[in-house]
Amino acid sequence: MPTPTPSATPNTSADPHIPAPATPPSSETERRPDAARRDPWLLAAALFVGYAVVSVGRYRHLGQRSWDLGIFEQVIRSYAHLQAPVADLKAPGFNILGDHFSPVTALLAPLYRLFPSPVTLLLAQAALFALSAVPVTRAAGRLLGRPRGLAIGIAYGLSWGLQQAVDFDFHEICFAVPLIAFSLEALLARRWHAALLWALPLVLVKEDLGMTLAVLALVVALKARKSSPRAARYAIGVAVLGVVAVAVTLLLVIPSFNTAGTYDYWNKVSESGDGGGPFDGLDTKLRTLGWLLIPTTGLLALRSPILLIALPTLGWRFVSSYSEYWGTDWHYNAVLMPVVALALVDALDSARHSTRAWLRSYAHHLPAAVAAASLALTTSLPLSALTESEIYRKPARVSAVERLLAEVPDGASVEANIAPISRLTSRCRVFWITNTRGINPDFIALDNSRKRYRDVEAYAKTLHPDALYTVHGTAYGVVLLKRQSP
Repeated sequence: MPTPTPSATPNTSADPHIPAPATPPSSETERRPDAARRDPWLLAAALFVGYAVVSVGRYRHLGQRSWDLGIFEQVIRSYAHLQAPVADLKAPGFNILGDHFSPVTALLAPLYRLFPSPVTLLLAQAALFALSAVPVTRAAGRLLGRPRGLAIGIAYGLSWGLQQAVDFDFHEICFAVPLIAFSLEALLARRWHAALLWALPLVLVKEDLGMTLAVLALVVALKARKSSPRAARYAIGVAVLGVVAVAVTLLLVIPSFNTAGTYDYWNKVSESGDGGGPFDGLDTKLRTLGWLLIPTTGLLALRSPILLIALPTLGWRFVSSYSEYWGTDWHYNAVLMPVVALALVDALDSARHSTRAWLRSYAHHLPAAVAAASLALTTSLPLSALTESEIYRKPARVSAVERLLAEVPDGASVEANIAPISRLTSRCRVFWITNTRGINPDFIALDNSRKRYRDVEAYAKTLHPDALYTVHGTAYGVVLLKRQSP
């Protein structure tokens, strides 16, 4: 009896416990085409609501953990007023293109001009993350059938990488996530040119994503080499373009906008905090790999070349000496989520036609398993806050802090630390505490709830010896100091 080829449908009648390959998705789609088309969009709408509630809810609780939301608001506010993208929080007059190359954020300028608030940025990010679930769910449904497609979509939408990014204010990578997802959907549909076109804008999202573009293009070339040699050649050209874009951006573009004439983040690769280089924090890095591959894909994504697209992001993070890059917190893993999800879809599509019965059985049950895992993990991830009544209320302390900060006039200059920043950047010129570069601001706003500064007026004197600041008001640990006229 001849050995069946991998593309042939295996005979499973001898073993009733081995599930037969899924019904071809096309037959199910023909029966209920409208419902199948709606599924990805309904899921995306539900995810948007969840992401938005968590993100805006944390903002309403003054729960910012970083200055990033303030920095991006300053940049987008500048774009909205047709000015250079200056982020005074980085340094007075600092052009953000000298820090990271992310001109894509200018797309939010018209929306911000209509609704000038940090909430606008948070809602836009929630929408972009939610939108990325559409191509993931659609690709999975087309290849695996509607039920398994929905299971993969749910697992993706609740993935820990996206949830952690939603819980971290705003970041430009929210544009990269849907671009990668749409690109990989086209790749799985063998629409080679569309896959490349969706990926090309990645070079405008952040400087390192040119390498992601390069590897993605090489995967397209690998997949298309037999069926479309011409598309494969185009893909190789795009890969070269991605590498060139990274080199030009890091060596020419960013240094030209940077006051020091360099790329500030080289030192996070060249300097090691513990002397071990890429072997620093190896336990943390291995845990991150485990989180990427086990609950999200059951390790099956390792069978797909699409997983190679994750290597550039993992590479620069794991080589870095900056420990915050290594783990599962913050926003650093969001761009990897569509990669591992669609690598899983690709692997499932091939595994269900395998001649190995155990692999067919594993592929049959895995979509439900990863969906169940994502739901279980969500009980300890940011979206679990949706079940808590507190997230839907604004605390009295926040209202009191907002009333205090509202006493700062529009257009005033303010030196602040993290908590007050997000209530000021839409209408004031805001500097980071200790980094005004000789400017004596009109006000100083300090979150002193942990009693870090015993005498805030004396601390203000150390910051600005030539000016006199007195306490203008306090609210729940936030202190507002006003500069007195000579």
